[in-house]
Amino acid sequence: MTNLTKEKTIGIIGGGQLGQMMAISAIYMGHKVITLDPDPTCPASQVAEQIVAKYDDRVAIAKLAARSDVLTYEFENVSADALAPYEDKIPQGLDLLRISQNRIFEKEFLIKAGVKVAPYTVINTLEDLNDLDLSKKHVVKTATGGYDGHGQVVVKNIVDWEEARELADLQPCVSEEFVSFLKEISVIISGNGTEFSVFPVCENLHQNNILDKTIMPARISKYLAEEARSMALKIAQTLKLSGTLCVEMFVTNHDILVNEIAPRPHNSGHATIEACDFSQFDLHIRGILGEPLPKVALLSPAVMLQVLGQDLSTAQHFATENPSAHLHLYGKIEAKENRKMGHVTVLTDDCAISL
Repeated sequence: MTNLTKEKTIGIIGGGQLGQMMAISAIYMGHKVITLDPDPTCPASQVAEQIVAKYDDRVAIAKLAARSDVLTYEFENVSADALAPYEDKIPQGLDLLRISQNRIFEKEFLIKAGVKVAPYTVINTLEDLNDLDLSKKHVVKTATGGYDGHGQVVVKNIVDWEEARELADLQPCVSEEFVSFLKEISVIISGNGTEFSVFPVCENLHQNNILDKTIMPARISKYLAEEARSMALKIAQTLKLSGTLCVEMFVTNHDILVNEIAPRPHNSGHATIEACDFSQFDLHIRGILGEPLPKVALLSPAVMLQVLGQDLSTAQHFATENPSAHLHLYGKIEAKENRKMGHVTVLTDDCAISL
C-alpha cells in the first residue's frame, strides 16, 4: 500500500492573486491553507481561510504560525522582522526575503552568485548622485519599496536629475547605467533545498512599466535560453532555494544581464498553469514542503495577456470569442485602472495575439 503524503497546513502571508493561486495548488494536493491579509475581500479569501490583519501584525502572525506547519509569502514587501521568530517554519528563509527587499543587497548577492548585472552605483547621499556621469543615461531606483515602475527615475536630462535628487534625498538608491536591451526575459525556477526544476524561458513585454504580455518560450536562440537557465540555476543553488523564484533578465547585443529577483511565483510564470505539465504554483508548494520535484515539460507554446482594470470587459469578450482562451479572474472587488484583475492564457505560437 502506498503511503499518502500527510496533510499539512500552509500559512501564506499575503492574500493577493499569487496567494490565491498558491492556495488552489495546495488545496488540490490535499493540504489546508490559511492566509493573512488586511483586506477581507482579497482574492485568496475566496478559496482559503483568512486571518484579517496587517502584514506586520505580530499577534496575528503568531496566530498564523501556531496554526501552520509551514509558512510562505506571496510577495516581498512583508516584514522580515515580524516573521523572524518563526523562521524555522519558513523554508524559503528570511535571507532571501531581505535580499529581495533591498536593491543594494540584491546587487551584492547577484555578483557573489557569479551572474552579470548592469554597471551600478550605490547612492547613499546627494553627493554620490552628483558624481554620476550625466553623459550616460541612468536609472535611479530606491533601494527599497519600488514596484511596477514606482520608486525609479530614468535620468536623461536635468529635469530627470532633479526628480532623482528627490528620491535620493529620501532614502538610499541604486543608479544603474541604462541598458539598451533587445528583450526582457525571465526564468522561473523552483527548488526543494537540494534539487531544482527550471521552467521554459519567458519573454516579457511591458506597457507603462507593467507586464502586458508573456511569450513562452521566449523568442531567443537555444544558446541564450540555456545561458539564462544556467544563470537562474546558479542563483538557486547559491540560495539553496526552497519554493519558486523568478529571475528577471535583459538580453543585450552581447550578453544576458540579471535585472532583479522575486522570491516567489511571478506574473510572467502564469502561463505555466496551462502550458506546462506542472505550474510554478505546484512546484512552489512541493518545494516548500521539501518534496521531490519533477522535470518540467512544456506542453504547448503559449501567450499570457495581463488583464488590468481598464481591460476587464475586453478580456471577457475576448474569452467568449476565443473558446480556447483560458481566462483567470482574481475576484478583486474594484476594477481600478492599471490594477491587475486577471490574465488570459492562449496555447498558441501566434505571438501577435492581443486583447
